[in-house]
Amino acid sequence: EIVAYAGERHITVVPEIEMPGHAAGAITAYPQLGNDDIPNYAPAVVTQWGVFPYIFAPKEETFRFLDDVLTEVCALFPSKIIHIGGDEAPKDQWKQSKFAQGESKREGLKNEEELQSWFIRRIEKMLAAKGRRLIGWDEIQEGGLPKTAAMMVWRGETWARHALDRGNEVVMAPNSFLYLDYYQAPKELELAKGIEYEAIGGYVPIDKVYSYDPGAVAKDAEQARRILG
Repeated sequence: EIVAYAGERHITVVPEIEMPGHAAGAITAYPQLGNDDIPNYAPAVVTQWGVFPYIFAPKEETFRFLDDVLTEVCALFPSKIIHIGGDEAPKDQWKQSKFAQGESKREGLKNEEELQSWFIRRIEKMLAAKGRRLIGWDEIQEGGLPKTAAMMVWRGETWARHALDRGNEVVMAPNSFLYLDYYQAPKELELAKGIEYEAIGGYVPIDKVYSYDPGAVAKDAEQARRILG
């Protein structure tokens, strides 16, 4: 219903399925998909928002599970681009896991950032087989960005410049201008209206949103064409 409603208004709904981090929910439901060879492994239901240590293990079982999830996602959403998150993925569990370190060594990877990029490339190939493209948050380039992937920038324009210089497409969504879950008026004024006006934090009034030029980061016309919005 949501996809149809949006489509009638010329809007494409792009689903975001987080991996390899922000996966505490999936790992709690399916503990075997996590790094279950580390000390004190005990995934539990998360009851508040935030960044948590649980990260998908780079197992074949994990990739089969995610392929199954993405198959259903692609059936539900006609979007040609599928968002896989990739942000805020603590690597501590990979560092502790003998299995993860063994996979990293077998693949000739230098560090956990490269292991994440290897993980993302596996997912990119899955999506390509389904006729879709991958987009992820700017952390996905820390260990090397796949050439056909698009990148969504939230941490600042430096990350966009890196991706544009490498020939990738980007979507500009810096938190300082485009996080619409920030306060639109000073916090005290918003909360005086009631707790339902509470925001995640920050302050982005609507005039600041409208002042933003996503194309300003481009060096030339060719780069500007690769800024999707």
